[in-house]
Formats: sequence, C-alpha cells, structure tokens
Amino acid sequence: MRLDGIHHITAITADAPGNVAFYTGVLGLRLVKKTVNQDNPSIYHLFYADEQGDPGSDLTFFEFPGAARGRAGAGMVHCVVWRVASESALDFWQERIEDTGAGTTREEGRLRFADPEGLEHELAVVQTPDPPLVAEHPEIPAELALQGFEAVRAYAADPEQSRSVLEQALAFTPGDDGWEARGERRGGRYSYDPPPIEPGIEGAGTVHHVAWACTIDEQPAWRERLLRACAPVTPQIDRFYFQSLYFREPSGVLFELATMGPGFAVDEDPAHLGERISLPPAFEHLREHAERSLTPLPDPRAGWPARA
Repeated sequence: MRLDGIHHITAITADAPGNVAFYTGVLGLRLVKKTVNQDNPSIYHLFYADEQGDPGSDLTFFEFPGAARGRAGAGMVHCVVWRVASESALDFWQERIEDTGAGTTREEGRLRFADPEGLEHELAVVQTPDPPLVAEHPEIPAELALQGFEAVRAYAADPEQSRSVLEQALAFTPGDDGWEARGERRGGRYSYDPPPIEPGIEGAGTVHHVAWACTIDEQPAWRERLLRACAPVTPQIDRFYFQSLYFREPSGVLFELATMGPGFAVDEDPAHLGERISLPPAFEHLREHAERSLTPLPDPRAGWPARA
C-alpha cells in the first residue's frame, strides 16, 4: 500500500482576483473549481490544476480578504516544487516571470521565484515516467508548461522526529534529499530545510497544508496505520470532490490524505470547470449568500481564441 505522491497543496491568499490573475494568467494553470472553504463557507476555496484537474497538479487557495502577509517558519511548507521538461522551459519561465517585475534565482536545472504574496515556487527539470499534468494556455507551448508537482519543502528543526511516521506509517522511501511517496500512478517528494530564526506566521502567501493521494478503498487502512503509529488523525471527512483525513506529522506540518476521486467533474461539465461557483449539495442552500458576498471573479478564459 503506497501513496501516489502529492494530491494537492493548499495555501492562503488575501486577494482572490490577483491570485487568479497570477496562477492562470502568468503560470498558465486552469481554474478548475471555484467553491467555498467547507470549514468556513463564507470564503473562497480556489483550485488550479492541469486541464482535467488531476491529483498531482492541484494548487488550491483559501481567500481571507485583506489578511496580513504570513511568514513560513518551523513546521510549515515554504516552497512548492513543480516539474518542467527542459532547460529551455526554464529559459521561457525565467523571461515570463521577470516580465511581471518579479525576481528569479537560477541554477542548473532549477528556477526559483515567489508569487505576488511571497509564496515560494521552484521549477525543476525532472526526468520521470509519470505522465505530465499540463494545462492549456494560448501563450504557453505544451512542451514548456508546468507538468505537475515534484515536491514540497518544509522547515523542521529536528527532521529525525518525523522519520518513523514518514517511513513506517506512510511508507515514504528515504533518499538523498528527503523522502519520496511513490505509488502505482505517480510519485512526489518531501524534504526539510533548517528553519529560520523567526517563528512562522500563518497568513497570505503561506501554505496551509499538503495532501497526499490515496485510493478510496485504501483510505480506511491508512487511518488505521496512522492510529497505530500514535498519530492523532481525524475521521474521514467528505469533501464531495474527494474524501479526506487530516493530521500533523511530528515536525508540525499539516498533512491530509485525499482520495483520487470522485473528482471535479462530478458536478460540472469538464469543458467548463471553474466558470461558476460550485457548491457541494450540503452547501447549496448557501448559494444566494455566496454569490452575493464572495469576491467577484472573471472567467480567466473569457476572450481566449476559439479552439480548433
């Protein structure tokens, strides 16, 4: 029983319109679901991903309008690592990011930058058997596009305290730079860096949690493994688009185990994902309030050239 890499990564934004503009307009991801935070349905939960909204490519954001800028510290993910296919792709992205006025840092096989709220990203040239998870964008050739997640990097003062949970309960495989979670479908990595002196502050531009992918059938067995490892874990929570378990690994990072299905097309035509506010049935009675109170967001694909 193995986890199939990273399912999704959830972060915080204070500015949904600016967030949509950056992640769809600059990074070329598809807005695949515009819904509400099910634990606080007064705010958005936005999902960006590849063209189909596949696990392994989903970067999601809770919008807390006007939230103060956060700061990553010990027990927090501080960098999202994406796969790209080549150094030519890094050339393309370095120019594209710098054209927005943002700075970049380049080394062989890697490019690092931050989004407008300070969330760090790294693009890494990766050779992998995993299928690329690519979104369509008229300005970004498919061979240069982001191809899904490679890793997340977290801050930890004592990574060894997490080893038993990562390797025994979660079956991560240790490597030269952290661990890998690799299942039958794909893989993803998890690495630690020494934390800064300043404590972390949750806020805009910080990661809230990282979710790892599992099958629906195996999720109960994962919960039992975590309980046997003395990891306090929630009961299964129905998020409608997937089922979830939550717990904090010993270094403090909030983990989720999310199922690979039923997926985002369960309530929308795949050709029109993210064009309207989607509400799971348990939240449909809030539609009038949600449509009146949530920050208005344009369809980021409005005005695109018609497909052939």
